[in-house]
Amino acid sequence: MKESPGVVDLLGVLAYAELSAYARMTEDAATLAPTLADRAALSELAVTEYAHFRLLRDRLAELGADPDEAMAPFVGALDAWHAQTRPADWLQALVKTYVGDGIALDFYREAARHLDPSIAELVDEVIVDEGRSQFAVERVRAGIEAAPVEAGRLALWARRLVGEALSQGQQVASARPELALLLVSGEGATDISRLFATLTEAHNKRMAAMGL
Repeated sequence: MKESPGVVDLLGVLAYAELSAYARMTEDAATLAPTLADRAALSELAVTEYAHFRLLRDRLAELGADPDEAMAPFVGALDAWHAQTRPADWLQALVKTYVGDGIALDFYREAARHLDPSIAELVDEVIVDEGRSQFAVERVRAGIEAAPVEAGRLALWARRLVGEALSQGQQVASARPELALLLVSGEGATDISRLFATLTEAHNKRMAAMGL
């Protein structure tokens, strides 16, 4: 028996997000990392993202869904998000990895709250931090300490990332109503208000952690 469209959509968008994160981190490590140590560290995080993609791909297959078909509806939106938020330098890449990816993963975590525990546990497993926060925060803070003027520039960049992420999220939800329904549990506007309050609180904590 095949899983419901909403569950397949959630695992599909998350699988493509993890695959995209792997590709982007690999590229950033090769082209933007200032030291070999930074390149190695980001590459290691990229490998973890790919492992998460494989877990999601395998679960989709177990549920009777074609992984490629499950991911396909989200390729355009996620590719557009990455194209519109391509970092110009190493610090921007780190802020995107921490803040931009973070708010997207918060969406998926909230959607999974209403699902079967086995699906929710899988989502929690693949969006676990895996050292991403510490890696980004330490380097961004060091960059700001070395050049305080960077704080303003990076704060504006983070604001843009969040705006673009929310815009893409709305487009995905409009196109995939089954996925959007996972974000509400019958409370309608109350749940949406709680969702945005949760996302905003998490975002503010990330900004504070980086010193922005």
